[in-house]
Amino acid sequence: MTWLRPMLLVFMPFAAGYYLSYLFRVINAVVAAPLVADLGLDATRLGLLSSVYFLTFAAVQLPLGAALDRFGPRRVQGILLMLAAAGAVIFARASGLTGLLIGRALIGIGVAGALMAGLKAIVEWFPQQRLALINGAFIALGAAGAVKATAPVEWMLGWLDWRRLFLLLGAATAAVSLLILLLVLEPPKRDVLASPKPLNIRAIYGDPSFWRVAPLSALCIGSAWALQGLWAAPWLADVAALERSEIVHHLFVMAVALCVGALLIGVVADTLRRHGVSPAIALTTTACTFLAAELALLLRLPIPSIALWALVASMGAGTVLSYALMADLFPKEVAGRANAALNVLHIGGAFAIQAGIGLVVGLWPRDAYGHYPPDAYAAAFLIIIFLQFMALLWFLGPRWRTWPNLIAGSRLASP
Repeated sequence: MTWLRPMLLVFMPFAAGYYLSYLFRVINAVVAAPLVADLGLDATRLGLLSSVYFLTFAAVQLPLGAALDRFGPRRVQGILLMLAAAGAVIFARASGLTGLLIGRALIGIGVAGALMAGLKAIVEWFPQQRLALINGAFIALGAAGAVKATAPVEWMLGWLDWRRLFLLLGAATAAVSLLILLLVLEPPKRDVLASPKPLNIRAIYGDPSFWRVAPLSALCIGSAWALQGLWAAPWLADVAALERSEIVHHLFVMAVALCVGALLIGVVADTLRRHGVSPAIALTTTACTFLAAELALLLRLPIPSIALWALVASMGAGTVLSYALMADLFPKEVAGRANAALNVLHIGGAFAIQAGIGLVVGLWPRDAYGHYPPDAYAAAFLIIIFLQFMALLWFLGPRWRTWPNLIAGSRLASP
């Protein structure tokens, strides 16, 4: 019974905000076709439009952490979601690319704190020994927004156009904002002087241990987000030649795989840790599986594409492993800042990859039906797979057997 009030008045409102964050992240994969038909966007503009969400999302991560510490997650998340609501309205009323970019950018800023605010609120309200379970449930519920952005959104587009859909999303986002501002409880204890040291992001970014993990994490997780958020749908249409209903079914399965993956990866990592296995091993295995799925898609092996795309989407939940590894590499006092520093690269990687795929694919001409050739996607996939492979080699470099076991944050902890 002691958990009932915080579950209803803390966990659920923040989970609703994270749900909307995920929905906005991947919805362009479903509304891409109506956008192209209505406004005549090509691959380059479509990639830029979708990726600007990640650019603005990443840009506010570091000041966001300081704001959460100073003002608390309730105020910060409530105000930011109002910006997201305004962005959805601007997006819905846009008549060209500029308006769409402004709306999408405001949405990115507005939902940028959904994960970090929720995790901070959970730490403030729930016992430490249950944090892994509650965090996993929080991430899984948020990832359910990706499920909503597939078949349910496609169904809604049957009786609403994309403009009315975004107006509806804007209203829902404003409602969640008010819910958080008016109903969420303040934490039982509030010690603003608990961390007297200033934010030392420079020290984290200057630590070699961080850069052992960051390239692999950013390239794999960023690619998974970029593909699920936009380029899976065009690939399925242009390369696999699937009908609209089949594409939406693929996206739905990918979204479910992301939800399940968030829980499964967390449970497996927790079990392995209890048996003395570092999260570095789990991250390596997950990244190798992800690379294998991408290669199978690139080579068009006779494997059901729905299974391969489900594996690709599951990599999006790899943040569970990356943040666990950050906790091993850095002392507890700077773990939050280390996670924020890594999250900037996750989101920035997604932006660069999503826009980069559009630039590469756009180098090829479209056919009479508006489809890009398979070679265009093969070239784009080959580039990102090569970068991921090089990051994996760097991750498994000469000191790979010892670096995960370094005393947490030795450079940051030392005077």
